[in-house]
Amino acid sequence: MADDRKTAGAESAAEPAPATPSGGGIKNWLPLILSVVLMPALAFGMTKFLIVPELQSSLGIKSPGDAAGGKPKSAADAKKISVPFNKLLVNIAGTMGARYLLVSVTVVGTGGEAFKTKMADNDAELRDMAMGAIANKTLADLEKPGARNLIRTELINGFNNILGDSSVQEIYITEFAIQ
Repeated sequence: MADDRKTAGAESAAEPAPATPSGGGIKNWLPLILSVVLMPALAFGMTKFLIVPELQSSLGIKSPGDAAGGKPKSAADAKKISVPFNKLLVNIAGTMGARYLLVSVTVVGTGGEAFKTKMADNDAELRDMAMGAIANKTLADLEKPGARNLIRTELINGFNNILGDSSVQEIYITEFAIQ
């Protein structure tokens, strides 16, 4: 009987134990690897080819490829004209009329003499829009580092809205005095 136990124990020790499945195969890691690789590529593609072009078209911004590939329609469109807007005097917001800002700007646009004529025809509207945009600025707004760039951007957008096209290319602030 003791011998039977020894042989039974020896037989059970000689039989291999059932194999346990391994947990680290490539098939188990494949969904994670695909997610890590494909999600950034998908996000980049969606941003570059769908979201950014849609935003540019809705804001009316031309992409660099459009500007480089497009040629001016005529020599008059390529010629830049400067039109001065002198002495725009506005009260600074939040000062109860105690402080004012004196601004002179030069508007640069394309279209030759047609641009100059269009600016002259809409002079009152353009001055009103410019003074309204500048008068909304507080003293703290005007002292910020990017205040002049913000004013330029607002004036370009406002002028182009009034003129009905994107003929205003740049605005130079030639006088800027706070009193």
